[in-house]
Amino acid sequence: MNMEGYGAVATGLGGASQAYDNGTAAMMNNPATLALMHEEHRADLAYGFLGPTVEARHGGLSARSKADAFSMPAFGWMKKRGALALGFGVYGQGGMGTEYGGDTFMSAGSGLTTRSELSVGRVIFPLAYTVSPKLALGATLDFVWMGLDLQMAMNGNQMQAMGSLGQGSVAGALASSLGSLGPNDVAYFNFSNDNRFTGQARGYGVGGKLGLVYELAPRLKLGASWHSQTAVSDMTSNRAEIRLINTSGTTTLPGKIRIHDFQWPETLSVGLAWQPRPDWLLVADWKRLQWARVMKDFRMRFEADAGGDLELTLNQNWKNQNVWMLGAAWQRTPHWTLRAGVNLAANPVPDALMHPLFPAIVRNHATLGVGYAIDRAQTLDFGLAHGFSVEATNAAGVTVNHRQTNWQLMYGRRY
Repeated sequence: MNMEGYGAVATGLGGASQAYDNGTAAMMNNPATLALMHEEHRADLAYGFLGPTVEARHGGLSARSKADAFSMPAFGWMKKRGALALGFGVYGQGGMGTEYGGDTFMSAGSGLTTRSELSVGRVIFPLAYTVSPKLALGATLDFVWMGLDLQMAMNGNQMQAMGSLGQGSVAGALASSLGSLGPNDVAYFNFSNDNRFTGQARGYGVGGKLGLVYELAPRLKLGASWHSQTAVSDMTSNRAEIRLINTSGTTTLPGKIRIHDFQWPETLSVGLAWQPRPDWLLVADWKRLQWARVMKDFRMRFEADAGGDLELTLNQNWKNQNVWMLGAAWQRTPHWTLRAGVNLAANPVPDALMHPLFPAIVRNHATLGVGYAIDRAQTLDFGLAHGFSVEATNAAGVTVNHRQTNWQLMYGRRY
């Protein structure tokens, strides 16, 4: 969901980013560190690759997700004159996605692909100000977009179980159709497009960040930032459908889908950056993501064009998440810098409620990075992160194994 690092420099250092100059990616991290840049213009162009490997198993059957490559391009530009730095950028926040074939148990016998793809991005307007030689402050205004594709199959037993657990309700003309589903019948929820960056159901809104950097001692800085919870509209689409599949055939009910109040969490971060020697940088951050406030339930409403509606609620009950980030950088030569780090986190998703379409269970990462100064004006940075394998088994007996290999490449130019 939330990337382990934003920007190739921070990614190579375990995601730590609160108290040193990490380029224009700071507008996704701690905007106050933008004040640490030299008095100049700077533009960064980045490409991020997210490579999850997800496999679900149940009752001796297995299903491997085909969604194993996601692109996350980014751009940032900053201008600093005197004490003031300002600019703009476009960055991918994160998301997740899986895709299981129609020949796997995830299709519930429908023979149809089941998939999910959530994407979140931001257009950011940052501002940073050097208050004194020791203190800098920063803020951003973020325009946030979210998109979701979903193709989910549930058999009659699963639908009835949801009702008996109080997790869903049916009203209107849909009640008789869905209520009559037999154990081997399937309800297939479908809203999806082929856009790699925006889902079929979309929502738009705002967010923001505040940050500071303070020099505690020569070569030792403290950084902190607060990211607000987003205020994004319900994700909606007028091109949705439910397919009711049984031995008599398929009945398709077109309609409108609405995902209620899906938000990105408030986040608090604190970090230190220490430069014991001119060629070494050591960094450490702590981050807390308030998932519990925004991921209690996943609530979806389907309104059939022919009349009737369905309110579907999937309990999530995510826990708040602590993340620890440690990294070290060594400037081997004037041109080359080597980086390494770790990113250690708790899993916010309760095992019993984990859904194989939304298995956001990855915990710990190891990272490596390298930077090359082409000349005094141009840099090229690369960061690689490997998320180690995690397994979880939900209350229905479905086990998911999830690991990731992600990387970011960034070209920077000062002028």
